[in-house]
Amino acid sequence: MKKIFFFLTILIVSAYPQSIKSKIDNVLKDKFFESCLVSIQVEDLTTNKTLYQKNETILLRPASNMKVITSAAGLLYLGPDYDFKTDLYYDGYVSNDTLVGNIFIVGGCDPDFVTKDLYTFVDAIKSLNISVITGNIYGDVSFKDSLYWGKGWMWDDDPSSDAPYLSALNLNDNCVEVNYDSKEKLITTNPKSKYIDIKRIETEEELFIDRNWLERKNEIKIVGKDDNKIYSTKVNVLNPELFFLKVLSEVLDSNWVKVLGNLETKHLNGTEIFFTSFSRKYSDVIVNLNKESDNLSAEMTLLALSEMFYGKPANAKNGIKVLEKMIEQIGLDPKDYRLVDGSGVSHYNVVSTNLFVSILKYFYNEKPELYRILYDSFPIAGVDGTLEYRMKKTLAENNVHAKTGTLTGVSTLSGYLTTIKNHTIAFSIMMQNYVGSSTKAKELQDEICKVLSEIK
Repeated sequence: MKKIFFFLTILIVSAYPQSIKSKIDNVLKDKFFESCLVSIQVEDLTTNKTLYQKNETILLRPASNMKVITSAAGLLYLGPDYDFKTDLYYDGYVSNDTLVGNIFIVGGCDPDFVTKDLYTFVDAIKSLNISVITGNIYGDVSFKDSLYWGKGWMWDDDPSSDAPYLSALNLNDNCVEVNYDSKEKLITTNPKSKYIDIKRIETEEELFIDRNWLERKNEIKIVGKDDNKIYSTKVNVLNPELFFLKVLSEVLDSNWVKVLGNLETKHLNGTEIFFTSFSRKYSDVIVNLNKESDNLSAEMTLLALSEMFYGKPANAKNGIKVLEKMIEQIGLDPKDYRLVDGSGVSHYNVVSTNLFVSILKYFYNEKPELYRILYDSFPIAGVDGTLEYRMKKTLAENNVHAKTGTLTGVSTLSGYLTTIKNHTIAFSIMMQNYVGSSTKAKELQDEICKVLSEIK
């Protein structure tokens, strides 16, 4: 009798994951997977049981799922209260309404600094009744090395806003938004700045907007035939630190502070006088990093990790060492993977779904205070971020908090999910080597999330 009871118990326990397995297997019977490689791992964190595994140790390109690793390491080692600082210094002296000297902007790799934040410095300068600066505006970018792109970033991604040039001084994602009303022949930019030149080239081809990246110029070309439509796009800019200084000088000028000198980069020598500072906490940065899949935020987080452990100048190679430190901390071997950047833009990264689920599981079990911040930073299905329009009107809506990832031929989704029985699930889905749009891959990922949401 005891043996029969034991056997029935085994059947009841095993039926739960088996039903999930059959449902996911049915999704994977789609013709899409005849040529597409897929890896999946699913863990019920509430019961500590593995619900599904397929190719979970195979190495694939993560795309922006790489941000799960980077943002998690940021939480673990930088901490939510880490400050990305941008500091203002000056030298010389103030005489009446004139600063006889220079001002220095010291970059601390703040990825979310925007034009309005410049007023912290403008207001500080005006508080001393300064209306003339006789010297230069210097930008100190010694926080990081001189590499402006990540390893393995593709040359033909330039001038995409998804491939911003990297600097210790960043402004508006190191991009310019260009708007063209072809009916009114009206061109506007945000920010409005003389840092960029705009050239209108009328041809018979369909209209497009691009930066002259082949000649490495901050020259934006609007090319094509007017068709009474409104066009808007964002393009990256060269030398973002000079972009920062130029826009700052223009904002100062519009607020009746004249800068007589030049805009240059220069390191502090230690004799300058501290003026004021603008800071942003990592708990704010991680939200934009994951919700909007912001590549600049990920790379600046990687550099901040590098500087914390290895000092200045920060670089991606040392930042990767810190990510590997976290992988060791959760009980895996970093030598089993290849990590090269913080954002996942590089095609050189190769990782596994097992790694993602292990990280997600570690934060849930071992770092509950950080888990909540990580969880809240992920896009929410049907609600916001890169999942705003996915899984609507399903049980997965508002119950999936997960990071998306897309490269050519790559689509990934990793994060947390809450079932109708309030179980917390950690999952990772990676699809690779398909041709065409990622739409089908995303639809199938959503189907798997629907299956998981329905677990009773």
